[in-house]
Amino acid sequence: MANYEDVKREIVNYVFARTPLVIINTNERERVERMLHDITNDARISFLYYTDARQVRTIGEENVKSTDTEDDPLGFFLGRIKKSRNLNIVLGDVRRVSDDNLYSRELMNLLYLAKENNAVVMMITSDSVWTRISNFGMIVDLDYPDISERICQIKKFIQLYQGRFFVEWKEEDIVHVATVLRGFTEIQIDNILSSEIIGNNGLKKNRISKLAVQKQKIYPKVGTVQYIHLYKHYVAEGMLALKEWLEEKKKVFFLPAAQLSEYDLNAPKGILMVGVPGCGKSLTAKLVAQEWDLPLFRLDMGAIFDKWVGESEKKMREALQFIENVSPCVLWIDEIEKVLSVSESGNDVGKRVLGEFLFWIQETGEKVFMVATANNVKALPYELYRKGRFSEVFFSGLPNKSERIKTLSYYVGRSLKITLSEKDVHELAELTEGYSYSDLEMAVKEVAQRQLLHKEKRYSVFELRESIKTIIPISKMNPELVREIEEWGKDRAVNVSG
Repeated sequence: MANYEDVKREIVNYVFARTPLVIINTNERERVERMLHDITNDARISFLYYTDARQVRTIGEENVKSTDTEDDPLGFFLGRIKKSRNLNIVLGDVRRVSDDNLYSRELMNLLYLAKENNAVVMMITSDSVWTRISNFGMIVDLDYPDISERICQIKKFIQLYQGRFFVEWKEEDIVHVATVLRGFTEIQIDNILSSEIIGNNGLKKNRISKLAVQKQKIYPKVGTVQYIHLYKHYVAEGMLALKEWLEEKKKVFFLPAAQLSEYDLNAPKGILMVGVPGCGKSLTAKLVAQEWDLPLFRLDMGAIFDKWVGESEKKMREALQFIENVSPCVLWIDEIEKVLSVSESGNDVGKRVLGEFLFWIQETGEKVFMVATANNVKALPYELYRKGRFSEVFFSGLPNKSERIKTLSYYVGRSLKITLSEKDVHELAELTEGYSYSDLEMAVKEVAQRQLLHKEKRYSVFELRESIKTIIPISKMNPELVREIEEWGKDRAVNVSG
């Protein structure tokens, strides 16, 4: 990935080498203009710079007015090259140069003359270039601003507006925002920051994740990837080992790539959550997105498969390309075993889709943190959950007594607006042994629903006990499944509770 300084050095080298054509592949013309000014200051090189709006200006000389080319910039430069040697010409606007046409042939004539007269012609374009033209010189790719450039740009923006607006962002927040704004141009970053500071009367920490959502508007939507809105503040009681692990990995995830590569490290790839249904696996994806201030996308693996030959693999590639474009983000894949459980006798399409997915997990360098959930991990191929695919495999079993106490207290306080006594909450925790987190939630919310309909009546612990008794927990509904999952998780995964 070529950044600003790398490209600047490359252009200076080509100019001194008198390369007849230098194609600067970018859609950030303003950034190249700034680079040309930097080059004139550093290396004392001047450029004749053409744009449709301002015609021909000289970069590197003071008090130079625009020169009109009379709608024929190539003819104008042909005349200049015939009269002078060693010119440096920059075309900020070019016509159709992707194929054989009148303009591209006239440009070829200009290049032949430039070679004879030791001139350098530079083109700024993001379009494809006709092979006969591109073979004349060198192509330089100016990528979007890298993280150091984005950090610098954000700091300059804050310095400009800090006196007039409230700015809550500290150094670590600026690095976080710079990571989130990967893939935006300088102008887009300025527009996003300006909109944020005006629309919210400042730059606030709790708005950082909203900045990343802007990115999905840039790229065409893909039907197999869905953006998940986080409408409320999500809380998970228990799961202390998982929370501690995520807190540590968050710090690593947001480190600059250069800092990671110094230790030959990559950003954490994600986790595979295995466990009993209703025990917080899917909630984990929302928690990570919430706590890390990242957008959450759900990959619908079922929608990947198509009846037409080759379409399934194509859909998978398109989905993964979209995810890379909108990174950094959290990618949620729910019940992954239902679509990626491929046996030796399975169909070829499933194997090819699995192959595409495994290759991407292994090779992608983008900051995508996956949260994949599975109820029946035995159905998954080993190569999916071996070390290196996911950063860790976690097991989420039925909550223990301590976790049930915390969960019941939380839902009763949130939904019923009451505080249980220590005696009552311990009694309810004993009564709910073998219940999942979702079982506990539904038991409390059934009572809350009745209280909403009958506001004149205050519901108590008695109603909670009765509601709990009406629910058949998963440990009784499907004890074989629970036992099988727990046995697998104890030996092969890290318990979320520690």
